[in-house]
Amino acid sequence: MFGPRQDPTSPYSGVISRFATALIAGETPVIFGDGRQSRDFTYVGNVVDANLRALTARKLEGETVNIATGRRITLRALLAQMARALGRSAKARFEPARAGDVRHSLADVSKARRLLGYRPRFGLEEGLEKTMAWYVETYGKRPGSGRAAGRAAPRR
Repeated sequence: MFGPRQDPTSPYSGVISRFATALIAGETPVIFGDGRQSRDFTYVGNVVDANLRALTARKLEGETVNIATGRRITLRALLAQMARALGRSAKARFEPARAGDVRHSLADVSKARRLLGYRPRFGLEEGLEKTMAWYVETYGKRPGSGRAAGRAAPRR
């Protein structure tokens, strides 16, 4: 899951927040492995929608359902898409794959469709646009510095 307000310094932070802050700071994002590994990223708005649906679902008790998009993207393609959202190009710095990293992850959302009537409302592109806008607002460049401002909370 990804979206605005995800702290890129948290040990639980995902690759999207780390790529975002690196791109905004003009730094080279790190990809562990060859970048061809893939993930099924879902925007936080999809998770909120699924949770609201779960509040009134009749047949959900005791069930576990996957909330995602049912589509995957490689980390290389993700980085390119995020860079395009900022109007830039990006190259990654590749580091050795980490022990235990999953090569491919794709969620089966058929149970969520059946039990919740769930369909992702936000695709990856729309979710990234919203997320990148927040990261630019929150961690945007200091005038003339080329370095991220590093504020922990959005400007008001």
